[in-house]
Amino acid sequence: MDPLLLAIVVGIPLAWHVGLIVFTYYDAGKVGLEPPAKWAAITAVLPLFGFFIYLFERSELDYDPETDPYRGNNFNIHSSRADDTPLRSRGDDRLTPDGEVGEWTDEDADENDRSSSGPK
Repeated sequence: MDPLLLAIVVGIPLAWHVGLIVFTYYDAGKVGLEPPAKWAAITAVLPLFGFFIYLFERSELDYDPETDPYRGNNFNIHSSRADDTPLRSRGDDRLTPDGEVGEWTDEDADENDRSSSGPK
């Protein structure tokens, strides 16, 4: 094999890998993910995947629950599904479509059992 081709095939991916390890080590120290050696080791042992694991963990550092649109189990429902009746569960204190707090009955349990068990 030509030495230039070998240097390209081996050298470039190796340089990228070492660069990701070095970046992870120094960046983890700056943003406060301690210990930075742990994150560098994860990046070294799991090439590319370790770096993405680090990036996902790093993104969790600046999580602000005040700006989270899904905080408190609130989520957007498409207007075509807004009138669907949700399945009830024990301890469910959501309002019924009539605006009243629903009570758990044995009829609800039977209905949920039938809907959760597949075809027989």
